[in-house]
Order: sequence, then C-alpha cells, then structure tokens
Amino acid sequence: MGSAAIGVRGVGGQDGSGGALAYARVVNGVDDAAADLVRIRLDLAYDGTGFSGWATQPGRRTVQAVLEQSLSTVLRLPESARLTVAGRTDAGVHARSQVTHLDIPRAAWQSVPGRSALTPGDSLVARLSGVLAQEYSAMVGGVAPGATAAAPGLTQVPRGASDVVVYQATEAPAGFDARFSALWRRYRYRIADTPQALDPVRRCAVLTHRQPLDVAAMNAAAVGLLGEHDFAAYCKPREGATTVRELLDLRWRRVPAGEPDAGLVVAEVRADAFCHSMVRGLVGASLAVGAGRRDVAWPSQVLQGGKRHHAVTVAPAHGLTLEEVRYPPDAEVAARAAAARTLRELPPR
Repeated sequence: MGSAAIGVRGVGGQDGSGGALAYARVVNGVDDAAADLVRIRLDLAYDGTGFSGWATQPGRRTVQAVLEQSLSTVLRLPESARLTVAGRTDAGVHARSQVTHLDIPRAAWQSVPGRSALTPGDSLVARLSGVLAQEYSAMVGGVAPGATAAAPGLTQVPRGASDVVVYQATEAPAGFDARFSALWRRYRYRIADTPQALDPVRRCAVLTHRQPLDVAAMNAAAVGLLGEHDFAAYCKPREGATTVRELLDLRWRRVPAGEPDAGLVVAEVRADAFCHSMVRGLVGASLAVGAGRRDVAWPSQVLQGGKRHHAVTVAPAHGLTLEEVRYPPDAEVAARAAAARTLRELPPR
C-alpha cells in the first residue's frame, strides 16, 4: 500500500491536535471498512521543557509534531500520521503517562518488524527510540526539523537520549479513543516552599515558592470545588467545547521523608477531563489561599461567578505533570467514548 492515499475526516469539529478523529478510511478510493486500517495505542512520556506544548503549531517544536514526523518516517506513511491524545498539555507541562492513538494501514503495522522476531509493537517502540533520539540531538545542536527557533536552555545531550519516549505500542481494542474513552486523568503539581526542599536537578519540574504554604487551608478551600461544575471561571474557553467537568480529587499534602517527593508540597488533581488551563487555574487559586492572600471560601466564590476572574493567577506550567490516564475494560471503551462526546461537545449553532 506504499502509494495509497489515506483520507481523514474530523468528528465534532475536533482535529488531530487533541480531538477525536474518525478516519474516512479512503484508500485508493475505497471507503471505510474495506480500507483495513488498524488503530494503534501509544503510551508515552515527555519532559515538556523543550516543547511548545502538545498541539502542532507552525514554526514551533511540539510533542505532537515531533511524534507525527517520527511515526511517518518509521512507518513510511504516504501522508503525515495524525494523532489523537488523551490530554493536550500546555507549553512546559510534563507527562509521565500520556496516551495517544493513530489509525494506519494494517499492512504498514505488520511490516514494522521486517525480518526481526519482534512484535510490531516492540519493533515500533525500538525504532521510534532511535528516530526520536536523532531529532532531540539535532534540536539541541541547533533547530529541530519544522521549527524556526531552537528550544531554550539546552546545550548538549547524552548519546541516545530524548525528551520524549514511547514505551508501549499496542493494537487498540474496538472503539478505543485516546481522548474520549478515558475515565479520568490525574495530574500532580509539585512545589518547593522551603530552602531544604529545593533541588536543582528538578528545577524544571518543581515550582519554587518563597514562603511556607498552609496546606490545611488549601485542602479546606478545595472541598467546595469537588464534584460536577461549570469550571468556566478556571478555564480558557475553546469554541465548540463545554467547560462542565467533574473534579474527583483536589488534595494537597506535604510529602514526608522517605517518599520520592519528600519535602515538597504536592497537589493530586483528578477529573473526568480538564478544560484548557483548568489544573493550573485551580492550583493558582489554592496558592493564594495557602499564602494567606485569600480566605478558604474564595476559590468556591470564584467558581460560582461562572467566568474568568482577574485575580486568579494561572500557576506556572513547569510544576505540572500528567501522571495517569485511566480507561475502562476493553469491552466498554466504545460506549465510554460515545458518552463522553455527548457530554463534552456543544451542539452546532
């Protein structure tokens, strides 16, 4: 199928940068079922420092653009790969456990191992590792392909290293959608609020706060934010998308000695989904309470206002990491995707 043209059609106004894609599945003029495409789930992680976020942007190095180019190279696709992601992260935000999917011809998937004894998934992971390392090395040494400026703060790179790693590639179950099939996403926001908690090795993943925070007050303020609400007050609106979300957890704790984040103040934030900048807005409001600038009732009052509040400072991106995306059993992913689309997409005007 080397010269086949693969047509793509978006669903609900969303595109490959973060929305759900339903492929028209046009291969040599044959539509849908006859095209014999396979949906591949990729599990990955990345250091967001050198990226202008997940979504493709002209002239910018983004996770989506780097991955799509690398996949197109490895899979020898006639057109660029198109990815749909579980959580579209902002510039500087990290991910330990991100999930994305793409649809490709089954022949391309089966041919990935070549003559090796590896499975298609293991072979794709291995080959992507090499291509991504080459891209990272080129970026550090100058300007990455597709970008017009080098990433800040990088001067050299260990051999074989990359700031994005795909650690699993599998054939997805029927009806799986990386975005809409997810039950919930879980983030952590890390803060060093004492000199003893500062770690220069983690400076790009931990926010420095110059005064101790009142964790008890921050947790008291979080109570009124839990549950299903319209979080428009904490989100940047996107056309065609609702801002109603169910916040399942917002918990702060000062991590005790002996744990990986010992000494840090860490927020655990979990929801069915997050609208644009929602986590960082919630963290910013919590910081105002923890620093004593606002009382514990203020974040709930902002929420009830129903619109962006000028006093809510969005917390810096680098302290935030996507830690986990949870999906239902394979037999339930299609139903979950259908239900989530209905909840989160506004009807056409």
